[in-house]
Amino acid sequence: MRKPGKWMQLPSDERILEVLHSSGLVLSPAVIGKNINKSREQVNRRLSVLVDYGLVTRVERGYYEIADPGMQYLEGELDASELEADDE
Repeated sequence: MRKPGKWMQLPSDERILEVLHSSGLVLSPAVIGKNINKSREQVNRRLSVLVDYGLVTRVERGYYEIADPGMQYLEGELDASELEADDE
């Protein structure tokens, strides 16, 4: 069972993680948005948060992949409420 953090927007954040995980690819916000019926802007905002909490990795500007903690969260092995944002 997944354990989301209060900072997460559900179901959007989980759909973003699921698309990144199931594709196994590096994807842009536009491609992710197309697959979850959200705008590129909405996805981009959520990706920034998911990167700050370590669930997603920014590979290069405009391209993202799921990080190991993101996979652990999807598998119910990580409690996202215990994560802290990396405010660089």
